[in-house]
Parts: sequence; C-alpha cells; structure tokens
Amino acid sequence: MTSQGTPSTPGLRERKKAKTRATIREHAIRLFLEQGYHATTVGQISEAAEISHTTFFRYFPTKEDVVLHDDLAPLFIDALRSQPEDVNSISALRAAIRTLYEDDQDEAYQQDRSGMMVLARERHALILSVPELRARILDDFAEAFGAITEVLAERVGRDRDDITVRTLVGAVMGLVTSSYLTVTDDPRRDLPTMLDSTLAELEARSNFGL
Repeated sequence: MTSQGTPSTPGLRERKKAKTRATIREHAIRLFLEQGYHATTVGQISEAAEISHTTFFRYFPTKEDVVLHDDLAPLFIDALRSQPEDVNSISALRAAIRTLYEDDQDEAYQQDRSGMMVLARERHALILSVPELRARILDDFAEAFGAITEVLAERVGRDRDDITVRTLVGAVMGLVTSSYLTVTDDPRRDLPTMLDSTLAELEARSNFGL
C-alpha cells in the first residue's frame, strides 16, 4: 500500500498558498476573539489580511469555513499513508500523529506547521463557542471518519465498510475528540502527549486484530 518515510515537504507554490490561507485565518480568528464571531465581517478580515474579497472567497467559500477548514488533516492522512505495512493500525495512527510534531522537516516548513498548531487550538475553542460552527462540525467529523477509514481499510486489505475497521476508527476519533476538549479546557496540557497516551491505552486494552 505505502511507501515508507515521512510526508514530503510541500513545494513552493503549495507553501505560498498555505501561507496565504494561514494569514487569512490568523487575522480572522484574531478578530473573532477580539470582537466576536458574528460581529466580524468578511470585509474586515480581508482588510486585515490585505487581500480582496475575491481572494478571500478563493480560499474560503464562507466565513464559517475560515474556522472549519483544517490544514492539518491532509498532513495527517499523508503521514498515515506513509507508515510501514508491518505495524498494526493503532501504532500507525500514533506514529502519524507524532509525525505532525516532529522536527525533521526544514525550518520554514516547521514554522508553517507550528503556526497551524496554534491556530488549531484556537479554532477548536471557537467552534465550541459558536452554535452554527458546532452544528457544521459534524460534517467535518464525517469527512475525517471516511478518510481515515479508507486508509486503514486499504492497509489491512479490507473493505471500507468493514465493521471492525469502522469500529476502530470510531473509537480512535472518540479519543481524539476527548483529548482536544481536554486541551481546550486546559491549554497547559500537551496535546501530542495526551493523544499518544490515550491511543496507547486503547492499543493495550483492545483486540481489533488490525
């Protein structure tokens, strides 16, 4: 299924696009936190980010998407696909999560990724505080569930509708959600450490055979 190693560093064009997207989100979240989500307009975000309305909508279809779009998700899926075939599914998931926090990429890439980590923490806090964002997050959850299920099913040679695969992914996503909620309530907690320890507990206590 996979080639071994870590995800490749994004090319210059992709990095520029990611930087613009991160800049828009950084200003948007700052304004949301300063003056409230509903009081903040797309025009204010565009002005703060020094872009046009057209550019804003090129990156985010709606104001909600500034918060809901997750830049870390594709990095995680790439990392999961890169794990060796001879490790079990939970070990592969743990390794993929650790890859997001490793320091083996070049400095510029690490700065980009570090910024995404900070925004991710603020993003989750904002989602919990705005009713319409909480309502839409279920769609994101379903999309993430499908993506992870597809990769794990491919790794173990099963159909993506296999009940054991889906049950494992459901358990993992429940633990990830719990960890994010804990860190949102207490920012002093270390997210990667918590994710790894909760998944290690699941690995030790479960017998999915995957």
